Amino acid sequence: MGGRRRWPAGTLWLVLLLAQTVGVEAADIKVIASTGVASVVTELGRQFEAKTEHKVAADFAVIAMSKRKIDAGAAFDLAILGPAAIDELIGQGKIVPATRTSFGRTGLGVVIAKSAPKPDIATAEAFKRTMLAAKMVGHSKEGLSGVHFLAALDRLAITAEMKPKLRTYEGDGLTRAIASGEVEIGVTGMGPSLAMAEAQFVGPLPPEIQTYVVFTAGISTAARDPEATRVFLQFLTAPAAGAVFRAKGMERD
Repeated sequence: MGGRRRWPAGTLWLVLLLAQTVGVEAADIKVIASTGVASVVTELGRQFEAKTEHKVAADFAVIAMSKRKIDAGAAFDLAILGPAAIDELIGQGKIVPATRTSFGRTGLGVVIAKSAPKPDIATAEAFKRTMLAAKMVGHSKEGLSGVHFLAALDRLAITAEMKPKLRTYEGDGLTRAIASGEVEIGVTGMGPSLAMAEAQFVGPLPPEIQTYVVFTAGISTAARDPEATRVFLQFLTAPAAGAVFRAKGMERD
């Protein structure tokens, strides 16, 4: 039968969004973002490039380090950091206030060596026993995941016992430490946990002690192509992106 083609609501929204880029000169979009969103931004950036003529280049580091890069003058079009960092950049005149966008959140996950047996972390008490039984436990040195992990240890009242066996790492240092056996257990954001090819993902922290690192995005006041960056940000936060968020260990707010 003939008739007008019916698009699913989410698909239609995406078609209309990407139609805004038709006839627009290709742009190079520079993103400075937290490692916590790396897997999501990388995958959605790849999809965005495939659907448009724009290119996405991303620089991932923990929020504190990313913020220092911007403070030092690093050029960017889009930043995805913590809410406080984005608000500070808005106050400094480096991000357009109206572009402040809730991006999502991620809990903490546990990783171990690929060949190691999975420990029990199903409940807060089981997680506590696993932590106390471990010889060495690694976490992020500056990332908010490290801050949240230490807070979880404090809630379990085992901070003093754990202190001698904690090791901190930057960048991919935790991945290497797990692979080499330097630490038995790593605790970091769910996104980075799932992305560690050389480690085995055990699972998220139990609900009783799970906390979330929240991310917020904003477009630079010095963006080279504000319109292309705006479309990319909308693409990242569209309902259709939800499946990628879930697959990469993140949640939309």
